[in-house]
Amino acid sequence: MRLLTCLPLLVWAAGAQALTCLPHDVAAVYQDARDSEDRYMVVLGRMSFDATRLPETDMTDQANTPPDTRIPARLTGDALSRAGFIHPYDADIVLNVQCFGPWCAGAKSGDPVLAFVNLDAASPEVTITPCGGFAFARPTPEMTEQVIACHTGGDCTPRRQR
Repeated sequence: MRLLTCLPLLVWAAGAQALTCLPHDVAAVYQDARDSEDRYMVVLGRMSFDATRLPETDMTDQANTPPDTRIPARLTGDALSRAGFIHPYDADIVLNVQCFGPWCAGAKSGDPVLAFVNLDAASPEVTITPCGGFAFARPTPEMTEQVIACHTGGDCTPRRQR
């Protein structure tokens, strides 16, 4: 599977480490999902899950930060079709919260989300990373218009370099 949605760069300054990510871009993520060997469904809705299960980095033992934390979740909303977000979607999924070293993705249960659901995972799965991944929290109307354009053969040019 090709995944170019996030290119983490480590920057060392005055002994501190920081994670720098390229801007999270809905057209680039759409293209990554489209070009993947896996099948994806795009859903606009809300995801609910137990936020206490989100990973936390132990700064004294960063090596024990798991790269993947899979959390049972429920995604409710509308799935994308050529006519827009018109097909009701309500399913149990897995939220895969990834960490890059000490940097872990964050999410808020109940917030609006534009999610790319991997249908070929063991269970339907949405992967998020510290740099974004396959979901957009609190999507703007421009983001939903962009993903519809991508899906219907319109302009799907990413706003950032890949």
